[in-house]
Amino acid sequence: MSSFQIPRRRLLALGAASLGSALLGGCDRLSEAPDFQAFLASAERLTYRSQRLLGEGRSMAREFAAADLSPVFKVNGTRAPEGEDYAALVESNFSDWRLRVDGLVVKPLDLSLADLQALPQRTQITRHDCVEGWSAIGKWTGVPLAAVLERAALLPAARFVVFHCADMYEHALDGTGQYYESIDLIDAFHPQTILALSLNDAPLTVGHGAPLRLRVERQLGYKQAKYVMRIELTERLSDIGRGKGGFWPDRGYEWYAGI
Repeated sequence: MSSFQIPRRRLLALGAASLGSALLGGCDRLSEAPDFQAFLASAERLTYRSQRLLGEGRSMAREFAAADLSPVFKVNGTRAPEGEDYAALVESNFSDWRLRVDGLVVKPLDLSLADLQALPQRTQITRHDCVEGWSAIGKWTGVPLAAVLERAALLPAARFVVFHCADMYEHALDGTGQYYESIDLIDAFHPQTILALSLNDAPLTVGHGAPLRLRVERQLGYKQAKYVMRIELTERLSDIGRGKGGFWPDRGYEWYAGI
């Protein structure tokens, strides 16, 4: 088991030493470094295979008590998506917001916040581990992703769940960047994978991803996509973004960021 943990510790140490203040430009430059890309690729193969073999996809992330909550849960990445469309949603308290679920499904869905709140909810107190080297413990409540996918009824060809988000990184070094992320069906149907609506018993703030964010607790923080607007079921990732399965994976980071 210890041999599987070494690459993760090295990754966190590298992130803490190299990313510093986590400015997007710095992250983007680091992702282009050949040595860093090679390290991430080797770590990804090891962690993905080991967790799938040892945990069979059902191992649980540690959950904590209310007394363990961090006094401050840091906001990082996008603090508020730019553009008039998202600003209008905030102004209306997300009354007009809808979550679209489509792609390889039998029944495409358009769900309001009230629709999501009416579904069974799960609460979990977990630790968020960032590639930059910091951690925080928060209490998340939301809808198990499995419940939404079961309502949509997946087609047999579906293999991946893609989360399309409201935030754009137009100032990325390559001049592109609608934020998106993806997971496989093993993580999608894991009981701790939820579409979070609240943090620490309060609705998500804009900085923390309002109105909806992904929590996939067995992976690093950059997999926890904020501002989720659409969920797409697909057979492959090669025709989305740069084809690596997420904004940061497209720029050299691990697609599977298991911890």
